Amino acid sequence: MARICVYGAGSIGVYLGGRLLAGGSEVVFVGRARMGGLLREHGVVLTHYDGGRWEAAAHRIEYATGGAAAATADLVLVSVKSAATAEAAAELAAVLPAGVPVISFQNGVRNAEVLRAALPNNPVLAGMVPFNVIERGPGAFHQGTGGELEVQGAALLQPFLADFGRAGLPLVEHDDMLPVQWAKLLLNLNNAINALANRPLKEELSQRAYRRCLAMAQQELLALLDAAGIRPAKLTPFPPHWIPRLLALPDTWFERLGRRMLKIDPLARSSMSDDLGAGRKTEIDWINGEVPRLAERLGRKAPVNARLCALVREAEQAKMRPSWSGDALLAQLREAAAGAGSGMLAKA
Repeated sequence: MARICVYGAGSIGVYLGGRLLAGGSEVVFVGRARMGGLLREHGVVLTHYDGGRWEAAAHRIEYATGGAAAATADLVLVSVKSAATAEAAAELAAVLPAGVPVISFQNGVRNAEVLRAALPNNPVLAGMVPFNVIERGPGAFHQGTGGELEVQGAALLQPFLADFGRAGLPLVEHDDMLPVQWAKLLLNLNNAINALANRPLKEELSQRAYRRCLAMAQQELLALLDAAGIRPAKLTPFPPHWIPRLLALPDTWFERLGRRMLKIDPLARSSMSDDLGAGRKTEIDWINGEVPRLAERLGRKAPVNARLCALVREAEQAKMRPSWSGDALLAQLREAAAGAGSGMLAKA
């Protein structure tokens, strides 16, 4: 049986590792002492918005606060926040035997590259977690949205496919993960909007003004991807270029045509919203921040996502967390687009 190390025991890491553990795999978690104490005391209880439930008792939890635990792993899943990737890579490089595969289950499009640079003797595969996980209580984690795990295809994954299958988390393999990563980032542009709205995802996406904010952010990225010759993968029932049009529809039409996009737990929020609520640094630079970065490489501008980045950074420093209305946030983004001479003002 494979021994799997989950390096990064946050909500996503504990959920993935907990599902694997409940499925019968041998799992060791690496993370902060606080989470270790909770899991050793309470075990893990994992739930799904469609009613699924999985458990692993406290005595089955193997938890460490240092990377040395990865030294005996057959597979490492990296699920730390993007800002911690370089530190994680350095720690793994010191203990991981050559040839042990690593999967980056992180947000953004550059984390696998950081891991590869630090781990030249280990195959590093880009992966993607499409769903949202929230911590509901000590050891209790809830999947609030849908989707399947996506990963860069490789023959070396073969020994581990059964583990993910038993966990009910089958791996969807791709020859090229970059279009998948950009498609996920396209959807994740909503993380900033949800964080600024300070509302559950379902409530936010049910309001047209917030959706128009997201449509503007997505249109900006799609135009840049077209210019870069990158065609994002289709991760939803709708082609990526259709989604901004769907988002901009009046509420009644969106409820009919976008019903699957609203199949979300009523209490679920974006991870960025959770980070703001907990006073943690967000991943804004690795999500919306990737859009201005791509624009700079192309000699263009990305005023909408740049403004969202600025607003989230302001919120990180604020003494009282802001709760933007949809209309107020939309006005901010339109002002940014107009100031940059963007033609997007008329589209949203």
